[in-house]
Amino acid sequence: MSSSPKRKTSLRGKREERSELGSSRPVPLGGGAEAAASEEIAETTASTLAAIGVRIRELRQLRGLKLQELADTSGLSPSMLSLVERGRASPSIGSLIVIASALGVAMSDLLVNGDDSEEKIVVRASEARIVETAQHVVRRLLREDRARGVSVAVNEYAPHTGSAEHPITHDGFEYGFVLEGELTVEVDGSKHVLQQGDLIAYSSRRRHKIWNHARKKVRTLWFNLDRE
Repeated sequence: MSSSPKRKTSLRGKREERSELGSSRPVPLGGGAEAAASEEIAETTASTLAAIGVRIRELRQLRGLKLQELADTSGLSPSMLSLVERGRASPSIGSLIVIASALGVAMSDLLVNGDDSEEKIVVRASEARIVETAQHVVRRLLREDRARGVSVAVNEYAPHTGSAEHPITHDGFEYGFVLEGELTVEVDGSKHVLQQGDLIAYSSRRRHKIWNHARKKVRTLWFNLDRE
């Protein structure tokens, strides 16, 4: 009879010990790593957006286009384009595609600067060009092979975000592979729900829209070809 209270106290002590370990140990590690990653993406995005804006302005002026003329061709407002050129706005991936199309270049031409004449066998994660859209879609451009007309990127879609509000078309062909999560890809009005490990391939000339309707982040590996 006298041993029962001691046993209860011991069990309660163990429960409290487990509770303290479970509540205190993971938080600083996970929170610190996540905060550092977010800060790194924010800094890289700011730099990339500024470079994209300069590149768009250079291409527009090289073609002798005014903002209004580029707006008419791309379907975006002059004020929006002005903000993008000054690095003050984060365009969606769809907006970058239509801007590039209006300028007669590939979207990757807006993300990559300089002549990458020396081919690399390995591209490190730290070397990827990163841009985060206002809708929190993060695009990591891993490889831009202009000679072969292909770009490879890892795209991350936050819940309820996507490449564009409305279906778009542009030149080329694309392959999408889902690394994590559930992604909806609409092609010519038909919606295809992709799970982890699924692949989709289609001509970029077909009207398409990529969206994450789920509550979890989606990660994909995307291959864009300049031609069909």
